[in-house]
Amino acid sequence: MQKTSNVAELQAIARRVRRHIVTMITHAKSGHPGGSLSAVETLVTLYFDVMNHRPQEPKWPDRDRFILGKGHAAPVLYATMAECGYTPIESLNTLRQMGSIYQGHPDVRYIPSLEASTGSLGQGLSLGLGMAAAARLNGSPSRTFVVLGDGEIQEGQVWEAAMFGAFHRMDNVVCIVDYNKIQLDGFVKDIMGLEPLADKWRSFGWHTLELDGHDVAALQAGFAEAAATKGKPTAILAHTVKGKGVSFMENNPKYHGVAPTAEELEKALKELG
Repeated sequence: MQKTSNVAELQAIARRVRRHIVTMITHAKSGHPGGSLSAVETLVTLYFDVMNHRPQEPKWPDRDRFILGKGHAAPVLYATMAECGYTPIESLNTLRQMGSIYQGHPDVRYIPSLEASTGSLGQGLSLGLGMAAAARLNGSPSRTFVVLGDGEIQEGQVWEAAMFGAFHRMDNVVCIVDYNKIQLDGFVKDIMGLEPLADKWRSFGWHTLELDGHDVAALQAGFAEAAATKGKPTAILAHTVKGKGVSFMENNPKYHGVAPTAEELEKALKELG
């Protein structure tokens, strides 16, 4: 894997990841395209620029940790890890098949280089904070990055974890909310609205910033600000578009958990270049 801070190079990787996502979900005939596509730039920026990690040495003790709280968006994690060299690109289209390493949710029994099996919504931030606390006790420079869905943060455990993170001044943790405004059953604002979301995180004691989650340069700046913030954890509200990059999926709740047809895949790949 070649790390890069070049925005154009990261955008090119993001396009490849999006193509992997729609292709693998189409082959599986099931999966979650919308929330996978919305988180692409976040994961690509982390894995290819920000995080300290070694695909050739996945259990390097001082590596940064990544937790995908919204585990149903596994395709974005699998595609990104495959592009990094952790897992085989040529097997991505075995997603959700019996015996495949690419299960419907991230599973460490199949991919040992994962940090945790995730997808029980609301638990990811607690996992990440535990790992960060262990790193601090071990005197390790390791940092932990956790991506949560916006629907996920309706779970009470997220806010218990937020209290813990601030109380213990966990400045080696960054929580990124993939704020695409749509959850399983529809628009977040119609189900259980989150606003004023930034004020809520700040009131829980987190350094909080908002940015365009599809703007690689903005993400780079946000992660740099988080690294420079001492004495408190950072929450990044990444405003994104569910289904980003595929016109008929964008802002369409249908594609939270519906796979594209073969014809839709062809159209999507054409749009993704």
